[in-house]
Amino acid sequence: MLVAERHIFFAASPLRLEGQLYLAPGPDAAIITHPHPLYGGAMSNPVVTTLAEVYQRLGYSTLRFNFRGVGASGGDYDDGAGERDDVRAAAAYLIGLGKTVTDLAGYSFGAWVNLGLNPPLASVGRQVLIAPPVVFLDFAPVAAPPAELVALVGDQDRMAPLDRLRTLLPCWHPAARLSVIPGADHFFGTALDRLAAQATEALRCV
Repeated sequence: MLVAERHIFFAASPLRLEGQLYLAPGPDAAIITHPHPLYGGAMSNPVVTTLAEVYQRLGYSTLRFNFRGVGASGGDYDDGAGERDDVRAAAAYLIGLGKTVTDLAGYSFGAWVNLGLNPPLASVGRQVLIAPPVVFLDFAPVAAPPAELVALVGDQDRMAPLDRLRTLLPCWHPAARLSVIPGADHFFGTALDRLAAQATEALRCV
């Protein structure tokens, strides 16, 4: 179960974005981004909330938020460009609270948005990609990969097939780690507990 989060709004000039914030005692924070807005993606997605819970249990502050045009967030869908501005605004908000954004975690479309940040967020040392939809979106070469890149994918995921990911991951990061979740498809369904367990294990590895 998620710890006590606060429903907040933060500025993404000229917009205002809706989020759920948890502040831990320590300095490290993770931003968690959601699936495609045009297909029902939102910060309430079960995979997104599962990731938030994993990070909270590991002592991180977390911010999951609705991209522009989703829920109570202002604006309209912007094909990734504006959504990347939204991630930068989320990071600025956390920095203003005295936190250091060390991790970006994205599910599906959110993984694509995060990985495409150019220039990247300087403080981010690790990106976590959940089910990056490589058959649906163009994952261009990464401008400046983070120190650590972790991908978690179900072995039944047709949007993120393992053979293609095993080819692409070294292009994104020479030491990228891949964690395969048996029996899971792109939506994880009944595999959320397995996702949480393997995400926890991956995040604890240094």
